[in-house]
Amino acid sequence: MKSVYALPFAVASLLLAVPVAHAADSAEEEDLTLVYGDKSTISIATGSKQKLRRAPAVATVITAEDIAAMGAVDLDDVLETVPGIHVSNAPNTYSSLYLIRGIYSGQNPQTLLLQNGVPMTTLFQGNKGNIWGGYPVENIARIEIIRGPGSALYGADAYSGVINIITKTAADQRGTRAGLRAGSFGTRSAWAQHGGTAGDIDVSAYLQVGSTDGHKRIIEADAQTARDLAAGTRASLAPGPVNVGYDAVDAQLALGYEKWRANVGYKLRDDLGTGAGISSALDPVGKEKSERFNTDLSWTDAHLANGWGGGVTASYFEYRQRIPVNLQLFPPGTVLPTGSFPQGMIGHPDTSERQLRLSAFATYSGFENHSLRFGVGHDDLNLYETRTFKNYIFNPAGVPVPTGRPVEDYSTIQPFMLPQRRKINYLYVQDEWQFARDWALTAGVRHDRYSDFGGTTNPRLALVWDAALDLTAKLLYGRAFRAPSFSEQYSINNPVQRGNADLNPETINTLEAAFSWQARRDLQLNLSIFRYNMDDIIRATPNPAPVLGSTFNNAGGQHGRGMELEAVWDASRTVRLSGNYSYQRSIDETTGTDAGYAPHHHLYTRADWRLTTGWLASTQLNWVADRKRAAGDTRPPIADYKTVDLSLRTSRGKGQWEFGATVRNLFNADAREPSPAPGLIPNDLPLAPRALYLQAAYSM
Repeated sequence: MKSVYALPFAVASLLLAVPVAHAADSAEEEDLTLVYGDKSTISIATGSKQKLRRAPAVATVITAEDIAAMGAVDLDDVLETVPGIHVSNAPNTYSSLYLIRGIYSGQNPQTLLLQNGVPMTTLFQGNKGNIWGGYPVENIARIEIIRGPGSALYGADAYSGVINIITKTAADQRGTRAGLRAGSFGTRSAWAQHGGTAGDIDVSAYLQVGSTDGHKRIIEADAQTARDLAAGTRASLAPGPVNVGYDAVDAQLALGYEKWRANVGYKLRDDLGTGAGISSALDPVGKEKSERFNTDLSWTDAHLANGWGGGVTASYFEYRQRIPVNLQLFPPGTVLPTGSFPQGMIGHPDTSERQLRLSAFATYSGFENHSLRFGVGHDDLNLYETRTFKNYIFNPAGVPVPTGRPVEDYSTIQPFMLPQRRKINYLYVQDEWQFARDWALTAGVRHDRYSDFGGTTNPRLALVWDAALDLTAKLLYGRAFRAPSFSEQYSINNPVQRGNADLNPETINTLEAAFSWQARRDLQLNLSIFRYNMDDIIRATPNPAPVLGSTFNNAGGQHGRGMELEAVWDASRTVRLSGNYSYQRSIDETTGTDAGYAPHHHLYTRADWRLTTGWLASTQLNWVADRKRAAGDTRPPIADYKTVDLSLRTSRGKGQWEFGATVRNLFNADAREPSPAPGLIPNDLPLAPRALYLQAAYSM
């Protein structure tokens, strides 16, 4: 183990051994800010803006300028560059999984994704939604990320980390900009955005439309392959390509008037392919559709009265998932012990939900060296529509039996779930205490009261020490929880996984130490070390005979440890080198073996060159290594992979064209993400091969 921890320090020593570059003057610092944006402050750590290096959390900030410099075209491209985060995939629609510090699950509800501070969580699976279809980056102003627990401030699902996407306002986008992008796999998109004023109102608007056929990497064998061997059939469509194309519309409107802010958004994903299949059996024709509508209105005044500030926010989120083309759980010709499915075993749910969230906070700085924050809120979460379409029914033992008829609506006969509603009330308090010149202690606690499973209380403590002008040290503790999803609590008529209304939330306790060192004026080093313990993990456990399938229960725990090292070196006025290395080891306490799936080692490096002609060239290497199988999965470990990307772009002012080109997976590596145990897709999930994207944009 010593050799693992020695690697980051060896990297740091090599960086320090490089000859000192000329000290950057203020003009150069301003120039770097124009290229990479201002990453010196963060708001997500405490709810108020503060210096990133002193924030009571292990945090990362990524700006719009940085996103452009790395050549990213989707949120997943950006998050893979963050230390401690690896972007994996699920077989179902190839939906992205944001694995933070080795914490993996098939739906990824342990990572809280926010947009402008409002959760994007869907109720059915408790995650961002399986019918996701990517998130474009053109309207992102900045992304603020916390690795580690955040429930003391953000409540449910701020478990392994919190990702807050902050979209552009009129201050971020002045004037009008329009662009086009085209690339591999039939990918094309067009966008336009505008920022300005209408009288006293700040206005920012954005619209993007696009589509992709998706890559066509081959799945050599799938879940039906094994079933064919047992039944003597030949129904499997493997070998065959994955189904990952989709059509997309993204629109956002931001308004600002004095102390008021309003956001309205719409996200459509249509004809979204089934990935490697809803049941890990290839389905080349199935399509899915999701629509998201969100709006929020907030009022904030930092100077309400002497020492007092405050604000209120109201948000509304509507999410619908529809299946315009029937989903084949298993392909035509499937034979089960209960009968055959000449048209395939078909079944899919449609759901509709609405979420209303109200919150208010107050700050008080009237006590010397203290900054207090109080918050209250109410969430009304309503999965108001559930519909079931299928060509089979369940017998009393829970085994699917073909009906011999076309797909029918079984919503009133055998629904997969009844409509459900959950209400949450919460309150929190936080104190930032500057108890000495170079010392600060942040303490906070939040209590959430759920209408369906009761209450949960989650504290945090953070000690921050400015040990020197160039060195800050942090010691952090936090407790967080993950609420059971509606699927985990209330699923019925499911032969594979049944709900359990008596579930308790998962919990995690995390201890962290972090160091931020400005080693030289042109070299920044950050190191974080962590340990965590998870309890009451929600898992599907086998039902006792003769009942088939499994039921969700709070079963077992997991503990882990690891570290993250990152460095940014401005080697000259025109060259920046940056990178990070992450190590983690997680143990499933039920089996005493590795928890699996997530990489033990993850290395990301990047080099940027600013050319005198106004072009910026960037190359990056992503190395994902040492991923184990979960307990009971006898397949060999998942193969390591390295991918190299190149990008070239211009950065010009108004009235001029900007051009860009990006090559991803330059050397066409056979990169794969693990398929879940027990290996229904034996050779895992292949990622996209080499891809080229070209774009042009014009600013007015």
